[in-house]
Amino acid sequence: MKDFSQIASAVQVSSTMAIDALSKQMMADGIDVVGFGAGEPDFNTPEHIKAAANRAIADNNTRYTPASGTAALKEAVCRRMKEDCGLDYTPSQVVVSSGAKHCVYLALRALVNPGDEVVLPAPFWVSYLEMIKMAGAKPVIVTAGEGSGFKMTAEQLEAAVTPNTKALIINNPCNPTGMVYSREELDAIARVCVDKDIYVISDEIYYGLMYDGRQFVSIAALDSEVRERTILINGVSKSYAMTGWRIGYLLASEKIAKVLSNFVSNSTGSPCTISQEAAVAALNGPQGCVEEMCQAFEKRRNYIVERMNRMDGVSCIQPEGAFYVMMNMEKLVGRTIHGQLIQTADDFCAALLKYGLVAAVPGGGFGAPGFVRWSYATSMDNIKKGMDRLEEFLNS
Repeated sequence: MKDFSQIASAVQVSSTMAIDALSKQMMADGIDVVGFGAGEPDFNTPEHIKAAANRAIADNNTRYTPASGTAALKEAVCRRMKEDCGLDYTPSQVVVSSGAKHCVYLALRALVNPGDEVVLPAPFWVSYLEMIKMAGAKPVIVTAGEGSGFKMTAEQLEAAVTPNTKALIINNPCNPTGMVYSREELDAIARVCVDKDIYVISDEIYYGLMYDGRQFVSIAALDSEVRERTILINGVSKSYAMTGWRIGYLLASEKIAKVLSNFVSNSTGSPCTISQEAAVAALNGPQGCVEEMCQAFEKRRNYIVERMNRMDGVSCIQPEGAFYVMMNMEKLVGRTIHGQLIQTADDFCAALLKYGLVAAVPGGGFGAPGFVRWSYATSMDNIKKGMDRLEEFLNS
């Protein structure tokens, strides 16, 4: 038989999904594993959102919709972006798809040609790297270390730009670090993008989860010149505990939105009709559910950061949004734990899962070797148990 596609064959499995699958298999086998792997809220979808989905089914609202989403959902997206971020978009600038991940992929397909370069700050969400390659482009990784709060500077971006640079992917708040770019930091980065004629793919899926009273600033809200070259990615999965409903959306200039609509119509077609009805209820309905989750996440963050920073050999900086913390484990390199020599974060996570019965994700897949990502989208009881086990593991 002939070979598979070179692009498809080069795609790597998501490290977040791999560790989550292994820990879930152990749980299914009756092993008491505490999981900190996958990034989805542990809360139930709010009742008024589920009720809207039930009504859609009862009313036989189960047929195809326009490929880029219903008018009602596009209007709800525009209203929510205006109220939350001060952004003025029209429904014709909105494209709805099957999750924010799919929207990032669509944005890349709309913008890049083979040989184009896409700047990717590290640490990055694991799928960005693979999607850039799937689109035939070349990822240009810019490392933003812990000392800079895991945030790329405008100077770093400018140094990475070449004549082949087509776009920048920025994730704010960031998965895996939980760090948030300020208005000033975004403005400096945006000026480079404008000066160098670079598109911005801004994934803002965690914008509703901000802590310590911080106010979120979308890069598209800086000015019209920046917004014109920005494809803004968002969705309902994180803020409304709707990961399985698979509704994401992007906002862009009408010219880009038209290209993306054509791409969707000839690939996936419309997103799930029932899920779209639920998303309308989420965006138009009471927003207290978002604040309740945010408050719970902030308490969990405070606990996990305080516990982690009291343990020998590991440390972390306090995240400002999302629900992840990056643990620095570089001091453990060369140490033996439970007879296992720790040389990498992968070694550490494998040993922690085997002997500590705790599942966390090694940072290598995020472009952050020497770090481990912990998701605190789990109950406080699980967090306390997990921190107890981590401490016992480190002291063994």
